[in-house]
Amino acid sequence: MSYLVDDKCIMCKHTTCVEVCPVDCFYEGPNMLVINPNECIDCGVCEPECPEEAIFQTDDVNNKWYKHNEYFSEEWPNITEQKEPMEGYEKYTLIASDKTHLFKAKDD
Repeated sequence: MSYLVDDKCIMCKHTTCVEVCPVDCFYEGPNMLVINPNECIDCGVCEPECPEEAIFQTDDVNNKWYKHNEYFSEEWPNITEQKEPMEGYEKYTLIASDKTHLFKAKDD
């Protein structure tokens, strides 16, 4: 099992989850975070820290967010300290609809 980040993190990046992770398995992209599922120890301390409810648990390696987290955790830099959320995150916070169209793999 592993915890993963889904599209609810896009355009928010609160990073409160990063601060509590005992194994530093979060990685930072331009507008979201991901968890390396191979590094996650399934402790679950990050899940309640996310105000967007973007962290969930699965063991389904075919889940699209499992694949997304696994791939981008190899591409993006590790983040180990809490930062301010993204500027303007308030207009994207707790959006129930799919935010994948806002995803950025790299900075412009």
